[in-house]
Amino acid sequence: MRGVNARGLDLRLRVPDGIGGLETALRAALNGALGRGNVTVNLRLSREDIAGTLAVDEAQLDAILRALDQVQERAFAIGVTLGQPTAADVLAQRGVLITGKPEDTGDALAQALLADIAPLVADFVAMRASEGAALEAVLAAQLDQIAALTDAAADAAQARAPQVRANLTAALHRVMEDVAEVDAARIAQELAVLALKSDVTEEIDRLEAHVAAARELLGSDKPAGRKLDFLSQEFNREANTLCAKAQAAPLTAIGLDLKAVIDQLREQIQNVE
Repeated sequence: MRGVNARGLDLRLRVPDGIGGLETALRAALNGALGRGNVTVNLRLSREDIAGTLAVDEAQLDAILRALDQVQERAFAIGVTLGQPTAADVLAQRGVLITGKPEDTGDALAQALLADIAPLVADFVAMRASEGAALEAVLAAQLDQIAALTDAAADAAQARAPQVRANLTAALHRVMEDVAEVDAARIAQELAVLALKSDVTEEIDRLEAHVAAARELLGSDKPAGRKLDFLSQEFNREANTLCAKAQAAPLTAIGLDLKAVIDQLREQIQNVE
């Protein structure tokens, strides 16, 4: 029995025919215990090969021996002497030796297999829970990394503020030199647009909010895989925007580190129910 995560619950059961109620009971148990996953159950049966085992049909043997005795008596009565038949001669008669057949254990086998369904499913669910606990620790560590990088991005954005102001001032001077008549309102508007393009406050706030939401989902007992997958896409979107607005090597480096951790997070989330 094996299982991987999936969008829904997909059961693929391959069990031998002729075991009454096995597939139905197995499917019902899995539907009751699992919410999502691609689960495959394979069952193969092998029986002891007794095709070469021979047995003596005692009733047929008795009949053959009585017939031989009758032949011997008749031959003696008419004065004919016959040789004594050997055991091989007797066994060579039709029906004396028969091929052994396996006992029909269908009902007992079905009962044994049906009784094993509950422990099998319980062990499978326990293994999934154990793997989930290990995965939760991995995801929590990755979220901690994202939170730390987000804090570092906020510090880097604040540290680059003087450089950003200097760049805006230089851009303004270039515009003033090239334009004879300056529309103060238009300049203010253009400066506001430039400042907005370099402001990463909103991206940092969203990253912090996404980290808090992801941690809350990890702490919940309900299935969270799809919501975490959506959040990972939002993480990636904010990291991309952060890199696009960086305008400073330290902030760009932090943004790239964020993208790497977020990519690892997205891969792990694919295993979360």
